[in-house]
Amino acid sequence: MAHRPRKRARSQNVRVCWQDSEEQRVLGFAGYKAGMTHVAFVDDSESPTKGQEIVSAATVIEVPPIMVYGIRCYANKNSAGDILSTDEKILKAIGLKKKETKPVDEAKVEDVRLLVYAMPSQTKIGKKHIERMEIACGGEDAKAKLEYCKTLLGKQLRIGDAFKNGEYVDAISVSRGKGWQGPVKRFGCKIQRRKATGKGRHVGTLGAFTPAYIMYTIPMPGQTGYHTRTELNKRILKISDKPEEINPSSGFPQYGFVNGDYLIVRGSIPGPVKRLIKLRLAVRSPKVSEIALSYVSN
Repeated sequence: MAHRPRKRARSQNVRVCWQDSEEQRVLGFAGYKAGMTHVAFVDDSESPTKGQEIVSAATVIEVPPIMVYGIRCYANKNSAGDILSTDEKILKAIGLKKKETKPVDEAKVEDVRLLVYAMPSQTKIGKKHIERMEIACGGEDAKAKLEYCKTLLGKQLRIGDAFKNGEYVDAISVSRGKGWQGPVKRFGCKIQRRKATGKGRHVGTLGAFTPAYIMYTIPMPGQTGYHTRTELNKRILKISDKPEEINPSSGFPQYGFVNGDYLIVRGSIPGPVKRLIKLRLAVRSPKVSEIALSYVSN
């Protein structure tokens, strides 16, 4: 029920529900899925393999720098105005000219977000247009958040400014699209026996006589995949700016070579390669500790 409605996502630039943090830091970042590999590291969890070297599947995400072009202030859960960078080159990239903005009443500000844009042109995926988004910041109160955001205005942020090795993040992206599918593939319904109305891959019942209509909870054919999904507690195994350590000899399939900063997270992430992945500080994070990487191999 949490995955309703099962329809196509509005945009690959998905919306993110941000959490509050008293620590003064950037709470999110964005990158592009490059592919998967496997990583060997020392397990520091409370599992039976604690202290042993284990091998796990991992996802490689290329994270080019993001540019901070403005600050958005909120009051009463509505936008109270923006503070834009004075650098015309930064504004030109988003199609804005230098203009006078309405001054923001900082005394009424209740929350602050960074206005940033990702630069996929710094990767080799072939995408040229920037992708604008909001990223939350942490702080004790709105005033502290605003002062911190002002120090970042007009600067480039790298992945090391937001996260560090061993932290847990949530990955938000649009899953791989599978088109129109039947109820067996879409919901995992049981395949019927041969004498069940002469069909196999259909729903056994469409519901009770009363109410006299088909409920929305009944498994029916429809769009499968290309849904917005959030994967919780993905652990960052490694952050690096040395792509030669992770690139396969022939590049990642359907992606090519990682060109700059990247991070490795344990497990899989929704979406195909080249898909925009948004990362936020985990809202249900377990205890954080440093990861002891032994080696990374493809």
